[in-house]
Amino acid sequence: MDLLLLEKTLLSLFLTAVVAITISKLRGKRFKLPPGPIPVPVFGNWLQVGDDLNHRNLSDLAKKFGDIFLLRMGQRNLVVVSSPELAKEVLHTQGVEFGSRTRNVVFDIFTGKGQDMVFTVYGEHWRKMRRIMTVPFFTNKVVQQHRSGWEEEAACVVEDVKNNPEASKTGMVIRRRLQLMMYNNMYRIMFHRRFESLDDPLFLKLRTLNGERSRLAQSFEYNYGDFIPILRPFLRGYLKICKEVKETRLQLFKDYFIGDRKNFGSTKATDNEGLKSAMDHIVDAQKKGEINEDNVLYIVENINVAAIETTLWSIEWGLAELVNHPEVQKKVQQELDTVLGPGVQVTEPDLQKLPYLQAVVKEVLRLRMAIPLLVPHMNLNEAKLGGYDIPAESKVLVNAWWLANNPSHWKNPEEFRPERFLEEESKVEANGNDFRFLPFGVGRRSCPGIILALPILGITLGRLAQNFELCPPPGQSKIDTSEKGGQFSLHILKHSTIVLKERSF
Repeated sequence: MDLLLLEKTLLSLFLTAVVAITISKLRGKRFKLPPGPIPVPVFGNWLQVGDDLNHRNLSDLAKKFGDIFLLRMGQRNLVVVSSPELAKEVLHTQGVEFGSRTRNVVFDIFTGKGQDMVFTVYGEHWRKMRRIMTVPFFTNKVVQQHRSGWEEEAACVVEDVKNNPEASKTGMVIRRRLQLMMYNNMYRIMFHRRFESLDDPLFLKLRTLNGERSRLAQSFEYNYGDFIPILRPFLRGYLKICKEVKETRLQLFKDYFIGDRKNFGSTKATDNEGLKSAMDHIVDAQKKGEINEDNVLYIVENINVAAIETTLWSIEWGLAELVNHPEVQKKVQQELDTVLGPGVQVTEPDLQKLPYLQAVVKEVLRLRMAIPLLVPHMNLNEAKLGGYDIPAESKVLVNAWWLANNPSHWKNPEEFRPERFLEEESKVEANGNDFRFLPFGVGRRSCPGIILALPILGITLGRLAQNFELCPPPGQSKIDTSEKGGQFSLHILKHSTIVLKERSF
């Protein structure tokens, strides 16, 4: 059976090569394609550039081929944009033309072929999902309703660190406790639920399943079957695992969280202040027939991945940079002590009075962007970009990390220097007002989670800095900030042990 499959595969590869050569010649006459390395039949540029198309490798290719270049990855066209002007074209000026999402075999499994909001094509379904998610999640009103909960969760982290005798001596991997905090921040919004401890069985199960989902989706292991569809039969085992994880996760959401909200009744007050949970709003939309039950599940799937982990990565990067730059940490502490008073805990309304803390948050997002290539875009139809023809259904990547780290646009971009956002770049914000700095994207498909992420980052980093001296473990001068990337993510390679010594006031 395997020999027969191999024989069919080899024959298909040969036929694909013939077709690819023919199409290449025809396209050469029809299209003015962006520059790029010369592709070979069947594999395109895949063997030349490899699987790991991370932000740094793509930046190196941009230096060679220009601000827009084309890679042929098997049968997929991949267009990479690396200048603020072209980013504006993709995300804003031609936001409709490039407003769809390219998916792959694994993301199709985890999102039900685009039944969610993040990976659905641009159109009526996306507009409906975005509207339904905005009111319960992504407004200033939501921030004001839930900020006290975020402050409470940050206070719990501080208290737990103070009660851990090892934290001030040999140190602790604080990421684990911050992960619980982030789950509580988002599950309080979604379901008015929280997990009491790191040992909570439901939290452990949820964390494990979400972690496995992220590992499977972000891996490069399945690219060969995605780039060359005739090789997809060899992915059966991998895709089977993905389907099992997906089904188990969705059933967990359904049994322990969504079902509870439905049983409770969405018309009743659900917390001490009588606020409805986000899930109550979403279930109401389902009852009105605006979305179906699967859409509800995939909204929860999006929040578990997009809102929790990405913000956690940024907090972890921020702490690492504060540890490795004690002079920056000292300035944050001085600002907090001076503006608020020694020992007065920072709250969300205080953030506007703390420009240096805000600059630290922006510098973390610039240098250590959680989604450095943003979520990939796609043009459903043939389009023009930068004077070139872009074939229909091309995967379009905006290298947002390079926009924010290109020395042509930024002074000494490799340095972690928050002062840049108080001096030469004082007018640059994280909301996309400058196309050199797009940590959340901009335009129709921008990340709406910016409205939650920025205050949570400010509160968390602020509380930890004002309560503790953040230091590397004994015997180390710095902590390791090596990067680990995925299909389009960036987080720290090793979850660092940090020493947290309580400050005296």
